[in-house]
Amino acid sequence: MDIKTLLRPHRTIPRTSWTAPTQWSVNPSRFLILMFGLTIFGFGEALLIQSTLGNTPWSVLSQGLSKHTPLSLGWSTFFISIVVLLGWIPLKQRPGFGTLANIVMIAFALQIGTDIFPIEHHTMWIRFAYVFGGIALIGCGSSLYITCGLGPGPRDGLMTGIHRVTGVRVGRVRLILEIIVFGVGWAIGGRVGIGTLCFALFIGNSVAIWLGLVRHLENAIQHRRS
Repeated sequence: MDIKTLLRPHRTIPRTSWTAPTQWSVNPSRFLILMFGLTIFGFGEALLIQSTLGNTPWSVLSQGLSKHTPLSLGWSTFFISIVVLLGWIPLKQRPGFGTLANIVMIAFALQIGTDIFPIEHHTMWIRFAYVFGGIALIGCGSSLYITCGLGPGPRDGLMTGIHRVTGVRVGRVRLILEIIVFGVGWAIGGRVGIGTLCFALFIGNSVAIWLGLVRHLENAIQHRRS
């Protein structure tokens, strides 16, 4: 298989051998894949923050909140996730195990990542390496936790819930949410820059490419078993 085929973006979410039949069907292998995916996701967010070139929209909000409260960046992320989850109630959305794990693990990994990844960059190349490395890790982490089928993260659940209740297209709902979050975060001091733009432009393809890689991995596993 050539590299072009391997890196072709996947248009759907593949069903895998570790995809859960219900949002609360947790077994050891599924649990480990979920935790690994969420940890990688949090580290990707941390790399973008430490690049100092601009954060993801939700991290812009978390960073802005941390500047005006005693909360660390990780705790700000956790608090925002809880508030977003409360927004599920009027939408009658039901969380899964992955939803709750998302709240805890991404906040934890983001805080650890910002503590261990150095911020004293000497060249712009390193800072951009942080940006694109972060985008790649977020795409990887997303593909792993999504294919576990244990429930969407708080933000994704809010998006799909609003879509279901209002009938507005998912893409438009997501865009509106991201613009609101971005605007509020920027207004209260969150960092915005070229890294934010890069994330907006490339995160969709990053997730799609990693979903394709997951599908190829699943095909290889099934072929070996047969």
